Amino acid sequence: MKIKKTPPLTMRSITFAIFISLSSSIIAGDASLTEAVASNQRSPEHTLRDAYRHPLDTLVFFGIKPSMTVVEIWPGTGWYTEILAPYLKKEGTFYAAHFPEKTKVKFFSIYREKFKKKLAAQPALYEQTTLTEFSSNALSEIAPSNSADMALTFRNVHNWLSSGSEKLAFSSFYNALKPGGILGVVEHRAKPNTSTEDMKVSGYVTEEYVIQLAKSAGFRLLEKSDINANPKDSADHPKGVWTLPPTLRLEEKNKDTYLAIGESDRMTLKFIKPE
Repeated sequence: MKIKKTPPLTMRSITFAIFISLSSSIIAGDASLTEAVASNQRSPEHTLRDAYRHPLDTLVFFGIKPSMTVVEIWPGTGWYTEILAPYLKKEGTFYAAHFPEKTKVKFFSIYREKFKKKLAAQPALYEQTTLTEFSSNALSEIAPSNSADMALTFRNVHNWLSSGSEKLAFSSFYNALKPGGILGVVEHRAKPNTSTEDMKVSGYVTEEYVIQLAKSAGFRLLEKSDINANPKDSADHPKGVWTLPPTLRLEEKNKDTYLAIGESDRMTLKFIKPE
C-alpha cells in the first residue's frame, strides 16, 4: 500500500491556518477580510508581526465592512494599508492620511515618498487608494468633512503627545467622520497614573488619557478589547517602547529577553461620533 505524502506546510499556509482556527467564530461573515489578511501580496516582513498585531481580530472588533469609507491615519510603511486597500477596493473608499507633503521634517518626507512609491509599484492593489495628509499641528482634512464611516490609528497617539498636538489630532478625526462613525485606536499602554512626562519619554500612554482625549473631541467610548494586550510587557524599559521588537533600540544588549517579551502591551479602543 502506498502512503500518500502530505505536502510540506509553508509559513503562509501555517499563518492562514492559525487565522482560521483562532478566529472562525467571528469572521465567518466576511471571508474577504480573511483573504486580505492572509494574502501573499502582503510584505513577508509585515506578516511576521501578525502574531503581535492581530490585524484580523482587531479590524473585526472595530466593525469594518467592505462598503465603508475608511481613513487610516499615518500609515507609515503601509503595514495596515496592505490589508485595508485591497479589502475596500471594490465596494468602499479608502483614504491614507500620511505625513504632510510640505514639511521640514526629513523623516516625514522620506516615509511619505516611500509610501507613494509603494502605491505606484502595485497599481492593481492601490489604484483606488486616495492619498491625503494629516498634520498633527493643525486641523487637517484627512477626508471630506462628515464623510468617513471609520478612522483608524495604530500606535500613533504617543507621537502627537510628544509634540503637544494630541487634542488637534482627535478633532481632525471627529471632523472627518460622519455621525455614527467609528474611531479605532490601538496604542502602547502605560500603567495607570503614569505622568505626562513619562508618557512622552517612554512612548506608552495611559488608557485614561486616550479616552479623555477622545471624549474632549466629542467621541463616546463604545468598547475596549484586550486583543492586543501583552501581559509580559512591564511598560518599563531603558529605551521605552522602542526597547522591544520590532525596533530593539538596544540592539544586541539583552536582545533575547526583549524578543521573549514580544511587542508592546496595547490598548484597543472603539469610539463613536454620536448621531
